[in-house]
Amino acid sequence: MSFSSEIKEELSKVNNFRDKKILEAEFLGYILTGNVVSNYEYIEFITENEFNIERFYKILFNLGIDYEPSIRGKVFVATIKVTEAVRKYMEFNLEADEEVKKAIVKGAFLGAGSVNDPNKQYHLEISFGERNNAEYILNLCKSFGVFLKALDSKERYTVYIKESEEISKFLALIGSNKGVLAFEDVRITKEVKNNVNRLVNCETANLNRIVNAAVDQINDIKLIKKLNKFEELPEYLKQVAYLRLENPDASLKTLGEMLEKPLGKSGVNHRLQKIHEIAEELRK
Repeated sequence: MSFSSEIKEELSKVNNFRDKKILEAEFLGYILTGNVVSNYEYIEFITENEFNIERFYKILFNLGIDYEPSIRGKVFVATIKVTEAVRKYMEFNLEADEEVKKAIVKGAFLGAGSVNDPNKQYHLEISFGERNNAEYILNLCKSFGVFLKALDSKERYTVYIKESEEISKFLALIGSNKGVLAFEDVRITKEVKNNVNRLVNCETANLNRIVNAAVDQINDIKLIKKLNKFEELPEYLKQVAYLRLENPDASLKTLGEMLEKPLGKSGVNHRLQKIHEIAEELRK
């Protein structure tokens, strides 16, 4: 079962069928989506997801809305006759309380929403057949601090989220507690792995810089030796030069600790820089 289906299964099993106000809100959410075909007399809700249709049938039954269930190939269809009561349920509720707004968003997600497995990609979307419906859901989510983006095409209007934190907030908004826990578990694991990889990459980069610097320093010393200028160096430079040749992998701090009179990192770097300047003069 896909991650999206697991979320819908959880939501479809919520037993709140005695709360007519919430059921009306969920019904509206379903009807707003792009999985609806309607005219003046009939509404058809169409879906391939069995959790979607089972929940929708229960909502219709508990609201006392007559419907005709059918199966067309691989899709489930609920056909509803448009009555005055149904038209009333289909009106936008701009002054709804928070629980009603959440139920509308929940219905929209159940009706035509999907969310990718977070192990693969962060992506959640809901499709609509009309722009007004998409904007209505987008604004409802915005009122709860959940920000979706809109994408218009010729036949569909889609609201979507690609940010992991916003998806988690959306799942919490529609009441998918198990979904939030599963999503957060994956998200945190991925973030920890990414942080570890960044640290490893950083350490690797630092190590590469140390190695490259050591190679340059050794080349400087070898050049000075080759041109018989090594014995002319001051004793304090010779000491550092000998230690570098004998310990090509050592850090500047380690080299400083090896000296007869220990020296800090900056002091060792200063001496090696002096050697480099001498080598550069010899290269001219």
